[in-house]
Amino acid sequence: MARPVKDLGRIAAVLGVVALAAGCSSITGHKGYLADEVILRSVQPGVDNRMSVERALGQPSFTSQFGDPVWYYVSSTTQQAPFTTPRITGHTVLAVRFDEAGNVIAADRTGMDQVARINPENDKTPTLGSERSFLQDLFGNIGQVGAAGMGGGGAGS
Repeated sequence: MARPVKDLGRIAAVLGVVALAAGCSSITGHKGYLADEVILRSVQPGVDNRMSVERALGQPSFTSQFGDPVWYYVSSTTQQAPFTTPRITGHTVLAVRFDEAGNVIAADRTGMDQVARINPENDKTPTLGSERSFLQDLFGNIGQVGAAGMGGGGAGS
């Protein structure tokens, strides 16, 4: 009779370990354009135009506002371990440039080499000037208001 209880305890322990291990796996996320490698390579300068690019790739993530017309297709893949912030593991930007007639003149791809890693410094914005204490901020202007030559209605006005 004691045998089934031990087996149930072992099964529960194994299931508990499996559940804990599953909770430690990372989460993969995708943002932006779902890029298909074959379709991305099919955009050819001198062959395609705006209509054929839109039919093949769909609407761009965003378009240029100034200069030559450029359509951007942006795709990012992230990984996130439990209790951490997500980090980018894959990033692709396809920039399709058009001439005035709407024909493709270039299709350039960039990847992770163009991703800038920005690391804020202590969550404070550095400023120019001197560091002042609380008391200097509080009492720093005493005697300055209405002083002669300051234009604030002092003795010289």
